[in-house]
Amino acid sequence: MKLSVLDQSVIAAGETGADALRKTVKLAQAAEKMGYNRFWTAEHHNTNGMAGSSPEILISHLASQTTSIRVGSGGVLLPQYSPYKIAENFKVLEALFPDRIDLGIGRSPGGSAHTRLALTDGVRKSLNEFPRQVRDLQRYLTDKDQTVQAYPTTKSLPEMWMLGITHRGARVAAENGAAFTYGHFINPYNGQRALEQYRRDFQPSSLLARPKVNVCIFVVCASSKEKAEEIALSQDAWLLAVEKGGDTRIPTIEEAKRRIVTQVDKERVRDNRKRMIVGTPQEVKDKLFALSEAYQTEEFMVIANVHSFENKVESYARLAEALL
Repeated sequence: MKLSVLDQSVIAAGETGADALRKTVKLAQAAEKMGYNRFWTAEHHNTNGMAGSSPEILISHLASQTTSIRVGSGGVLLPQYSPYKIAENFKVLEALFPDRIDLGIGRSPGGSAHTRLALTDGVRKSLNEFPRQVRDLQRYLTDKDQTVQAYPTTKSLPEMWMLGITHRGARVAAENGAAFTYGHFINPYNGQRALEQYRRDFQPSSLLARPKVNVCIFVVCASSKEKAEEIALSQDAWLLAVEKGGDTRIPTIEEAKRRIVTQVDKERVRDNRKRMIVGTPQEVKDKLFALSEAYQTEEFMVIANVHSFENKVESYARLAEALL
């Protein structure tokens, strides 16, 4: 099994955005040493709890601070931007770091209506244009546009991945011959249908000859079940805050215990646990292999949004020891 990392550069309570970004770099370096396959950054806007608002800049820095791990985006919010400019950004990255760059794109609006308008400089862009933008982006990456070229010319090309949480997103990825990442950490209910549709409808492209998939999931791994459950509490409380539109910095375990008190919140935490695996290395290994069989994939992107950086690194280390 291949393991990769998605890191959202989430800010822990009591720390700053700069702290979160520095820890993202440290995590990428640690993940490389542990044998992880990819390290992806996220894109979020207008939130006090996530420092990763510019994946291209962060990717460049991460790639310069590592030597072999693939580095990419999970993902660039294509509907808000120019496909041509994204192609230029990632061709520059590919020229600087050959065969190490992944271009992950998503259809997300990027936040509230006001946030999206700020991203598009006031232009009301339709999300329905996404399939056309995907095709344009591929054309610029592969130098197929005869009128406008995206430079620099590179010997290799970034791997292009499309992120999705529905069978509709899977179909767009399949029809355009892009690799597909299913977001189990967002929607744990539709993965098998989405991946079945992706494989059934896949059409080879100049970027990819055969279907290629991975699945992203929250994982908290520790020496004992009890320790893993306690560490995961900060992630549970963080997810509740994200859903409620509150403070999206990751609380301490003590603060998380104070927050998760109502029956409604406890029920929501139980439901959110379907988006993650929490347990010992053996428990996590068994559940990942079961999901691997269900999803027919050999690669998982792992995300761990817990308060303690030391607990986060230990979680990734124990997982690597069990599976790599």
